[in-house]
Amino acid sequence: MRLTRSRWATVTAVLAVGAVVLAGCKGGDDPEKPGGTVELKIAFWGDFGLDELKAKYESAHPNVKIVLNSGEYNAQHEDLQKKLIAGSGAADIAAIDEGFIVSFRSQADKFVNLLDKGAGKYQDKYLPWKWKQSLSADGKTQIGLGTDVGGLAMCYRTDLFKAAGLPTERDEVSALWPTWDEFIKVGQGYTAKSKKKFLDNATNLFNPVLGQQPVGFYDEQETLKMDGGPKVAFDTTMKAIDAGLSANLAAWSPEWNAGFVKGDFAVLACPAWMQGHIKNTAPDTSGKWDVAAIPGGGGNWGGSFLTIPKSGKHTAEAYELLEWLIQPEQQIEIFKKVGNLPSQPALYKDPAIADFKNPFFSDAPVGQIFSKTAEGLTPQYLGKKNGPTRVAVENVINSVQAGTTKSADAWAQALKEADKAAKA
Repeated sequence: MRLTRSRWATVTAVLAVGAVVLAGCKGGDDPEKPGGTVELKIAFWGDFGLDELKAKYESAHPNVKIVLNSGEYNAQHEDLQKKLIAGSGAADIAAIDEGFIVSFRSQADKFVNLLDKGAGKYQDKYLPWKWKQSLSADGKTQIGLGTDVGGLAMCYRTDLFKAAGLPTERDEVSALWPTWDEFIKVGQGYTAKSKKKFLDNATNLFNPVLGQQPVGFYDEQETLKMDGGPKVAFDTTMKAIDAGLSANLAAWSPEWNAGFVKGDFAVLACPAWMQGHIKNTAPDTSGKWDVAAIPGGGGNWGGSFLTIPKSGKHTAEAYELLEWLIQPEQQIEIFKKVGNLPSQPALYKDPAIADFKNPFFSDAPVGQIFSKTAEGLTPQYLGKKNGPTRVAVENVINSVQAGTTKSADAWAQALKEADKAAKA
């Protein structure tokens, strides 16, 4: 996931992390009475592959009705935070993205401790760092079970590459851009030839570059570290903007979605969960996409957790559903439908994933591509203020894309806005 999902978002919310929220509320019938119905709401963003699973679960559990509540990435996390503070109104199961999980796990008392539900038996099934990300600092409360991880690659349009005189085979394309500087040079050649933009949005270059750095916005002492990884990612992003590569289409916006259909850009950073969004948004482009290596090698962007706010009315039923969703059968089905790579590494060896080739992406062996990146990950620590800090810096990047801030002045502005977010 997913988009993620760290999965891609418009940069509007200011708070603190990301993914699915299952909000529980009492149905019209009393579940204590025979024939009563329990209504469980799932609040999320992007595509978690839940439509078919909803019908499957309801068929096996006729007393449960699932309501899917899809919203904007930042807004979903902001809404969850408000409802946790209020002590009511939150979902039965909340999906939280990796970029916000540290903030929410510091409020562990507001979530059901999944260890009390027996979730400890799943610890060894998860990538160790994934299990730790949603575990409270004292190790006594597990607020969430991981859904997916966001290992990185690059998705590109083979037809647009061919028209611009670029190679189209994934190995040849990967060889074009071992570094981000080489990637920018390729983009300049593409825009000169095609008279079109190369990238969807500069913020969607900033995030994967940042994800490849040893330290992100914060170290484990919660100290803001803007002069390290963020400076590297920001400088690379400014080079791309100044080179004229960005179409400046805000992720998840109608314009961004239309850009996939119209071919307004030729390449974008592609966490595993991005596959589903591209397929669902531009189904007529099937076979025109492929997947190559990402410049700089590896990195993670996105990946979500399912949590259960303590204020929900149906926490027992919510856990039963959560536990069902993270089982191999459902995780494999989600991967094959929308591309969200499970965070349980044993599944990478299952032929259903290991041998899976995505016909939409020119039969790219996506099971192997994304499993390899996930197994080699050493994710950054994402601090309590990571979410609002990222939004603040992305807002500056967007102002440069919009022409309201000069790239030469942007870093000073980014430092100022990041500092505000850190102190808020």
